[in-house]
Amino acid sequence: MGDLDNVGGLVLFAIGRTPVTLGGVLTGLLLITAGFVAARLAGAGLRRIRGRVHSGAAALYIVEKLVSYGLVIVFFIAGLSTVGLNLSSLAVFAGALGVGVGLGLQGLVKEFVSGLALIFDRVLNVGDYVELEDGKRGLVQEIGPRAVRIRTNDNIDIVVPNSKFIDGPVINWTLHNETRRIHIPFSVAYGSNREQVRDVVLAAAQSVPFTSPDTESRKSQVWLVGFGDSALNFELLVWPTLDAVKRPAAMHAAYTWAIADALECAGIEVPFPQMDVRLRSLFGQEGRQALSALKLDYEPEPERPTAAPNPTGKNDAAEDLERPLPPLDAPVSDTPPPLH
Repeated sequence: MGDLDNVGGLVLFAIGRTPVTLGGVLTGLLLITAGFVAARLAGAGLRRIRGRVHSGAAALYIVEKLVSYGLVIVFFIAGLSTVGLNLSSLAVFAGALGVGVGLGLQGLVKEFVSGLALIFDRVLNVGDYVELEDGKRGLVQEIGPRAVRIRTNDNIDIVVPNSKFIDGPVINWTLHNETRRIHIPFSVAYGSNREQVRDVVLAAAQSVPFTSPDTESRKSQVWLVGFGDSALNFELLVWPTLDAVKRPAAMHAAYTWAIADALECAGIEVPFPQMDVRLRSLFGQEGRQALSALKLDYEPEPERPTAAPNPTGKNDAAEDLERPLPPLDAPVSDTPPPLH
């Protein structure tokens, strides 16, 4: 025991008039390690609670981060005190921190402060569906001390520094759990009955299970938006459910499929590019006589029978949207197939 006490009391160096012993260093490292372990366990416990509740999840996330950061800071200060650093006099500590920041910690400090701003500002929450400047989109999985982790519907994680959400524009599709209106473009041939097109497409949109019911301020609509070279250009404006908004590719595909089925069943023609050439005169001859002179006359082919519409066609995108979203931070083995 005497030898162990001598080893533990071995003076390594001194900070001012305070000696730093080997035992103090080991105890300080043990306390700091215990702080990281306690923060990890507390964060995991709060994360499990947050996964079971729907209301108040954002507030629980703030509590989770405060408890995790607080435990690390408290144990870190306790560890430094055990080593022998007198924190009542901040001259040495502030000097060391200033040198560290000057040598390259500016980025880490900036990202940490930006992360705290994101957590308390509440314009970005875990579970929000966001779109970055480069067009990448996904669900916010975690707002960490250095970066925000976003998971796309193809199960790809994107790590974005916190400061990017402070310095640049970011589109939040589902801020405060609000849905959004989407535009689905489609075209029909010239000569189609516009009222019939509107009624058919609105009925198709309402038949899709993830279309929100109409309200006074949020209604499904069909707009005529332009005249194309060979088609009337329309847009279906619809308010889908929140879960559908978080899967934009599948949502657009499902509505497009439903519109195609509806137009086919109603006998409304979907146009294709075409060009009519009218030959008025050639070598003093007109019409079929001019074509005969060029040996271009031909008999028109008989019309081919068209296939009967298939209103019961399988809409894979709609089936994909009916599956529930995977839970946040789900293990890889428990994660359903990628959603679009």
